[in-house]
Amino acid sequence: MRRTILLLLTSFIFVLEASASAERPLTLGGIQHDSKKKTIKITDSKGILSIDLTYAKGCKIAGMSLKGKQLLSPGGAFTGIRADKTVTSLEGGSQIAVTQGDKSITLSNIVYSLDTVRINETWRFTLRNGSIGWQITRKYNKSFKAEETFFPKWNFNGMNLWKGGIIDNGGMVWCKYLSSTNDTYGVHTGGVTFWEPSSGDALQIESVGDKDLHLAATFSNRGKSEFAFTQMVSDSPLQQRYNLSRFVSGKPDVFAAHRVSKKTQTIDLSLTYIDYNDVYSRGQLNGIDAVAVRELMNTTGRYGVVDNNIVGGNGWLTNWKCLHEPFFAQTGMALNDPNYIRNFSATLDQERDLATLPDGRVLSRWHNVPGDEIPGTYNAKTGYYEAMWGYTIDSQTGYVINVSEQFDLNGDINWLKGHKESCERALDWLIKRDDNKNGIFEMKNANISDKTASDWLDIVWASYENAFVNAQMYEALNLWADLERVLGDSSKADYYKQVAEKLKTSFNLPVEQGGFWSDSKKQYVYWRDKDGSVHGDNLVTPVNFAAVAFGLCDDPGRKAQLLDQIEKRTTAEKLFHWPLCFDSFKREEVSAGNWPFPKYENGDIFPTWGYMGVRAYAGYDRAIALKYIRNILEQYNKDGLSSQRYSRQTQNGLGDDILAGISTTVTALYRDIYGIRPKWNRMGLEPNMTADLDGTKFTYNLRDTVYNVELSTNRYVLSTKDFSVSSDVAFGACQKANELLIFLGNDDKKVVSVKNLSGKKNEVKMKKLANDDVEIEVGGKGKYRIETKGKSKKDVSFKKASLNPGEKILVNNAL
Repeated sequence: MRRTILLLLTSFIFVLEASASAERPLTLGGIQHDSKKKTIKITDSKGILSIDLTYAKGCKIAGMSLKGKQLLSPGGAFTGIRADKTVTSLEGGSQIAVTQGDKSITLSNIVYSLDTVRINETWRFTLRNGSIGWQITRKYNKSFKAEETFFPKWNFNGMNLWKGGIIDNGGMVWCKYLSSTNDTYGVHTGGVTFWEPSSGDALQIESVGDKDLHLAATFSNRGKSEFAFTQMVSDSPLQQRYNLSRFVSGKPDVFAAHRVSKKTQTIDLSLTYIDYNDVYSRGQLNGIDAVAVRELMNTTGRYGVVDNNIVGGNGWLTNWKCLHEPFFAQTGMALNDPNYIRNFSATLDQERDLATLPDGRVLSRWHNVPGDEIPGTYNAKTGYYEAMWGYTIDSQTGYVINVSEQFDLNGDINWLKGHKESCERALDWLIKRDDNKNGIFEMKNANISDKTASDWLDIVWASYENAFVNAQMYEALNLWADLERVLGDSSKADYYKQVAEKLKTSFNLPVEQGGFWSDSKKQYVYWRDKDGSVHGDNLVTPVNFAAVAFGLCDDPGRKAQLLDQIEKRTTAEKLFHWPLCFDSFKREEVSAGNWPFPKYENGDIFPTWGYMGVRAYAGYDRAIALKYIRNILEQYNKDGLSSQRYSRQTQNGLGDDILAGISTTVTALYRDIYGIRPKWNRMGLEPNMTADLDGTKFTYNLRDTVYNVELSTNRYVLSTKDFSVSSDVAFGACQKANELLIFLGNDDKKVVSVKNLSGKKNEVKMKKLANDDVEIEVGGKGKYRIETKGKSKKDVSFKKASLNPGEKILVNNAL
């Protein structure tokens, strides 16, 4: 009895306090409540971001201000549902109760109804460290079917308020692509950072739902100067309303109707001002337009993310993804966004499970609707299929290359084990196609008379022995062989290396002996038909760049003949980037869509394969590589690279199918010039710097470790809070506990262990001497123990040694 009385007394006191507080405006931290006007103003701790609520007639956020700039349209932000009609918190009534606590304020009993469905919400706002928290708790009295739920719906002040939004699955929404009223893009996630580059202001909206709930969001041009961002919560993942479309033109509803259960749902939002220029800074990129790099990667580079589990290179506007593109992990490396990396890992999981056939064949494309497929191959449930133009065999190699390079980013051994069998099946499917046992792998089409494609150039009738696919196969075999060794399968590793070496030998034979090298043209030809006829001696750049970039062409003389020829011809035409081919295919070798020359894949400029060109030139003449990197950045500043390709004749953008892969030239800046080469067990640097880039500095985040990178010619510095390594040769490094492992040449076969026995920071300088020897000097404070580890066929000068700061030791044959 006594316990009951105390509870009643406590409740009575609480009501009195709440009533008293409602009689006067209250100020507590950044919360101002005017109970007479029924308004609330909440300002973050920095005084930069504020929201204005009103609950006089229903409940909504009537305004949101960032540095004094109004972000919301008169529609504001509110919650609600849409079924046969729309009801919202604007109809919440006069029964709303307000209670205020320490750095928080709660609006409860926000009640509105849809016929017999009663919705009761509680909004709790909290002042967090630099953020405003908004928790929405919604209770339904019965189950029903909803077309859309608003958790909440934000109505921003026009389509030009933001350039776009970086989504928390690694993708982005580019507002200019929502060009017509009701153009809508929807994704299965709920967080976004909207940004405006000229001011550097950004608004981050993070969202977390209950564990049993699923988040989704839509971005829509609502006309009348209003940009709507709607966050949604559901019991199961929302399905698409129109086929598998994530983007729809002229329609506000991307997602299908769904069942809402009788239950309570909660979503927690954090609203934060972000200094975009600081958070997304690319660092000090001397000699490079760092702003253009940042904007290109945050727009075009991210645009290929269609949704969760669909990371590609075509993009969400056309709802397309090509699996026969091997550069998405490299895009993730350059973006350096854990969300993109996580999503691409999941994408490869999905493609293993849904796009790989039992015999190892990897389907080549994903699309929202049928119509582009070989009859009978489109799966309406998954969206994967074989392209109508032919069996594009480079989806085999694209899958393996992407898995291999993605593992270097996620470092997850268990994830890699999950792809071992599927990667082996993908490689073996193509290996079995070597019918004549010459080491070159055949396509499914035999001759140009089949009028079908076999690779990315899908209306060029490349057939049978295709040099472009085989060059990618060589790269895939070598990458995967190394990972078989990581997984402990040395027999498989040796097997794939042997297959690769045989391919390399055959590939480099003269065309007269069954290879691809044309000594008369000083180039690699594109393909050989089953009848023995040779095709594609018109200097096809992806074919020739791939041969150099992937290490098939390692003859210095051939490399010079090939690359000098390409540069001479590109310069003579004053092209800003390399065309797909310099001379015309024969009419019978291509579809009518490629005629007359130069047109489409028969001579236009497709920057998608720019990374191969940069990689090829970086090891030959890095100044040429840099020229085309700068050219593509300059082009981005002109038009946002919002094209599929560029006209060979006018160099203007062409094509409605905007390609995110058009950004690969800049991803190659990071891999092949700055030398950012992360590995599954370390961070690596293999730079190709020029003097005009000296003093480059930026941070790089790899698996939750922040690395400081400083680059100049012959001086590369990699440091964390635990170690610092300065070197004039390539290396990799990682630290566990107090032990620093240095991978000389970024090779796991020659490893030096450095340990500061006093527990101080490990500080090391390395210098290359003659005969591939390396001198190692320790610095800082404390005594060091240093020893060699790893496996190598070469002897080293020592096994273990003790050093004091300033002392040096020599490692023989280190590189």
